[in-house]
Amino acid sequence: MDNNKETYTIGFIIEQMLGHVAHGQTLQKNVARDSAVKAYWGLPTWDDTLYSKVVNWTVQAGLYTHRFIAKTNRQVELDALFFHTQVTAVFATHWIKKIPSIISLDATPKQYDELGEFYAHIPGPAWAEQIKWRLNRNAFNAAKHIVTWSEWAKEGLIDEYAVPADKITIIPPGVNIGSWATPVPRTHDNETVKILFVGGDLERKGGFLLLEAFRNLRQTYPNIELHLVTRDDVPDEKNLFIYNDMKPNSDPLKQLYHDADLFCLPTYGDCLPMVLSEAGAAGLPVISTDVAAIPELVKDGESGFIIPTGDVDALTMVLRDLVRNKGLRIQQGKRAVELVQSAFDAQQNAEQLLTLLKQVAEQGI
Repeated sequence: MDNNKETYTIGFIIEQMLGHVAHGQTLQKNVARDSAVKAYWGLPTWDDTLYSKVVNWTVQAGLYTHRFIAKTNRQVELDALFFHTQVTAVFATHWIKKIPSIISLDATPKQYDELGEFYAHIPGPAWAEQIKWRLNRNAFNAAKHIVTWSEWAKEGLIDEYAVPADKITIIPPGVNIGSWATPVPRTHDNETVKILFVGGDLERKGGFLLLEAFRNLRQTYPNIELHLVTRDDVPDEKNLFIYNDMKPNSDPLKQLYHDADLFCLPTYGDCLPMVLSEAGAAGLPVISTDVAAIPELVKDGESGFIIPTGDVDALTMVLRDLVRNKGLRIQQGKRAVELVQSAFDAQQNAEQLLTLLKQVAEQGI
């Protein structure tokens, strides 16, 4: 449709937990490219004090969101609101009914519950879960449109919350491809083969499983190195390199991707980890697991390999294949770039999201 307004004042509320921090940073950079959008950013963070022992994340995010919207709405007339994730929207239904809104999510609350054991998340009693379901359903119903990161999440909304399919658009988060691409083509001519892992929670992300497979391979292939980017402490050992202070989207982190030969994230619990699109943009073949939406990003046998969760033998086998076969690494790395360029380009996806937000603003409530 043709947009009639010259400028759009939009409030963006992006939760600052896990991979959503990097998503928010990337989105801010790309929204700034559109001169027709005047953006106001709300970035709720976890209050890791005694307060957090009493007030959980959903309530914390809800209180922040209410204050942010109320304050911003007093300063300017908001044309639209964008919530990511639904955690920020669940207690904002009254605002969603007043201001045209889009809710974005990487997983439904029920899907998150299914992965909960890996996030140290335990669902509450049945009555509490029913209230949570109703609050989320009400927010989804009130929103003008919903954006999901994946087909997996879209199907969850349809099946678990009865959201009409035509109310949902899949827009993955993506990466700024140019900033992650290697400055020179990969040749893989070095004798050393570097395996890269990026995951804050080493256990949940399969880091210990990767360490076991790495030790198995190191006996036969002493030329391999494992580079772990994590917040966890890991004892020193041969050919193992640990990075505990890397920041999302930072130049030192990108350099690790550029120096690596392959990327491995044998995660037990994830929705759609953004590190996989970063690795693809950097031209790395990717090894990951058949969890949630990951197979939508990593094409088994084409841009890398998908293995069963917790299967150290399968992980060792595909790592061995990639360590031994330089041609396979180059071939899969090129395919990974193609896949990220086609569906996970952050600039293109932000433009699609902004077009949708402008349409929602034009339609009004």
